Amino acid sequence: MGIRTLLMARMVGLILWRSGAPGKRDGRSPVSGRPPGSPDPRERGDVPGWVMITLMSAVLVAALLALAGPALEGLFNQAMQKVGQ
Repeated sequence: MGIRTLLMARMVGLILWRSGAPGKRDGRSPVSGRPPGSPDPRERGDVPGWVMITLMSAVLVAALLALAGPALEGLFNQAMQKVGQ
């Protein structure tokens, strides 16, 4: 078999898998019984945790930039002077 035939068979298999079991036309997943795209009630997420991680990352970047900013600016200016010569 050629690669095109294998790719076409894979695409058809994925389309049939996404459409659900044969004879079941209500749009629900054969595994979970929920409509596609609906959230899983067991997966609520951890919003406060993600907010804390985002804030901590932003504070860390700001602190590093405050501490290393002048040194990085000096390195950049020195490199630009060497390139300009």
